[in-house]
Amino acid sequence: MTLFLGLVTPLVTYAAVTLLHLVIPARRRPGYVTDDAGEVLTYRTNGRYVLGASILLWLALGYLGIVPYDWLYQTRWFGVIGACVVGLVFSAVVVLRYPSTGKPLGADLWFGRSKDVQIGNGFVDAKVWLYLVGAVMLQLNVLSFAAFHLEHVRNVNPGFLVACAILTWFCFDYLIFERVHLWTYDFIAERVGFKLGFGCLAFYPYFYSVSLWFTADRPDPGIPSWVTALFVVLFLGGWVLTRGANMQKYVFKTAPESKFLGITPEVLTDGRRSLLVNGFWGASRHINYLGETVQAVAIALAPGYLGVWAVWLYPLYYVALFLSRQADDDKVCREKYGPLWDEYRARVKRRIVPGLY
Repeated sequence: MTLFLGLVTPLVTYAAVTLLHLVIPARRRPGYVTDDAGEVLTYRTNGRYVLGASILLWLALGYLGIVPYDWLYQTRWFGVIGACVVGLVFSAVVVLRYPSTGKPLGADLWFGRSKDVQIGNGFVDAKVWLYLVGAVMLQLNVLSFAAFHLEHVRNVNPGFLVACAILTWFCFDYLIFERVHLWTYDFIAERVGFKLGFGCLAFYPYFYSVSLWFTADRPDPGIPSWVTALFVVLFLGGWVLTRGANMQKYVFKTAPESKFLGITPEVLTDGRRSLLVNGFWGASRHINYLGETVQAVAIALAPGYLGVWAVWLYPLYYVALFLSRQADDDKVCREKYGPLWDEYRARVKRRIVPGLY
């Protein structure tokens, strides 16, 4: 029975999150993307409320003894399998219902065929939904792992709880600023296929917490408190780079003349299109990728088990992801902006790391 329940837990959780997304009042927000008629697409966003309601539901089920607080930890391996099945089925269905892009089937399955998968004129958007259920599932996993650690590990590890708190910040940050991400690469350029569907339904909610998987049952390693505090500072530094860059771009796109953190936008323009060349976007062309990688490093460090190789999988994944994504992003921007992009590259020479790369 535990095996079956563990396998279906992701499916049940995603269904519950979907229901909350449908019934909780939401804001209709315009994004950056336009449809074939040139109309700006709108999206329903209520992620922060859905996340809060999901946590309250988790607390209620645990308090009433219906579902143990650490259930997701107890059934974590079954949950991964179930989430993978859900991700595979969703990816296949969402790809095959659209006509071929002209590329091989394998490429279509991986990258997807449609960029904008919506139901009910944007009442449900696939990308909004995918990131929402992924973030909520990640948060519930983190809470369950923390519950297991507090209940079963005699010598509680403060660094482990700090890692849980950091990941909680990560989830809330994304959904609090949900509207900002409507203007990011994923919504603008990505199609909905295995990469995005499986990624949000299986990879994101389980792999991002990999440092917790291999340290939840371990006691306090004795890392000094001031060192753990430095890990928190490192995370916050990465968060400033990521959130600051995304917010500066969002403010510029929605209110081009407005200052951001006192920074007056400096732009390159050809009269039709404009590119930011100062502030965060003057430091490197993808400074937000550096910030996300720094955050991942801090999450790996926080539990204090630096010699456990598995905790480094998350930051290593980001390095591999962003090295390829920045190349894809550059290609998209070159096609979109033409000579203006070459001028920007000459002005901002570093791709990700200021002064180095």
